[in-house]
Amino acid sequence: MGRKRKDGDPLGLAGTRLAWRHGRFWYRHRGTPARAEWWEDMGTDVAESKRMARLYNNPGDDFGTTRYWMALFLQDFRAQVAAKTRSQRTLEDYEDAQEHLMTYFGRMYPEKIGPNNVTNYLQMHADAGRPVPANRERACLSSMISWLLRRDDRPPSLVVNPCMRASGVVRNTETNRERYVTDAEYLAVYKVAPRSVQIMMELTYRTLQRPESDIIRWTTTIVKRKGDGRILHFRQGKTGRLMEIELVGRLQTMIEHIVGSNDKVLKFKQPIVATLSGELYTYDGLSSMLRRAINEVRADHKEKGGELSMMENFGFRDLKGKGATDMWLSGTPIETIQALCGHADKATTEKYIKARYRESIKPNLITL
Repeated sequence: MGRKRKDGDPLGLAGTRLAWRHGRFWYRHRGTPARAEWWEDMGTDVAESKRMARLYNNPGDDFGTTRYWMALFLQDFRAQVAAKTRSQRTLEDYEDAQEHLMTYFGRMYPEKIGPNNVTNYLQMHADAGRPVPANRERACLSSMISWLLRRDDRPPSLVVNPCMRASGVVRNTETNRERYVTDAEYLAVYKVAPRSVQIMMELTYRTLQRPESDIIRWTTTIVKRKGDGRILHFRQGKTGRLMEIELVGRLQTMIEHIVGSNDKVLKFKQPIVATLSGELYTYDGLSSMLRRAINEVRADHKEKGGELSMMENFGFRDLKGKGATDMWLSGTPIETIQALCGHADKATTEKYIKARYRESIKPNLITL
């Protein structure tokens, strides 16, 4: 039994291998090559530090799984970023990718992952309307496995990287998304979708933010009072841009239905798109629920001979494109749409919109 801490352990750090030093939390690693032990800066958030410590300490059955190795890979990558040998932006991309990858691969052992698993992952996310992010996540998994292959303690049966083209894996085709969701399609799916999917659809369509990396993580703390009204106040994950979106119209009605009108409740961190138990959804989970709603509409229209019996799949990301296109068609200045989307220049916004808008052109009607 370890000796008691002199400070009485007010932060509950006993058994975590965490220590509070110089105004930050530090984790003491075991058996790192070249040193008997070394300390990693975990930041100032006690909850996040304990979460990472639980991953590192691995008290359950995570040892040897992809989740276990991914945590060590990112730990090593952070050290390389600190040494300025790797990019901070790449680290942030990998940390975002980790959330999606672990939903599918987390409990698998790296040596058991085959090219078929990687291909299935890519196809599943392509069907969910996010083929390009899935390619980036495959790249993260590939980097982790390549890193693991270079280690002396790698699983003996891990001999090839199943994510590489040489293994037969073909990335999703990266073309501009041209899918425009019609009003009829949107309203039909919205009508049969679960409440959480409806909220996600409306938030994406109304705010034009990235559903897979920003909206999915929003909590009630981003709702702020400004003047006589309220705003959504947050920082975009990809661009780092600080955003303020006015709560008006249907967006205001929906947010107030979720959080109420009492500003005191906004201090309590609750997900805006939440499960029945009040937890954050995974993007994969919400996308699956959206696909089921689409299938339900198709089946209903097929039975009744409706026009949507052959409706193509779409994902939440397509609703960002629909929102931008609809705003442009209604006469909203392109600069406003650009600011909402977070595009660096107006030309990108114009391409983003016009890829989805196709106006029929009359032929030559001249009579000879």
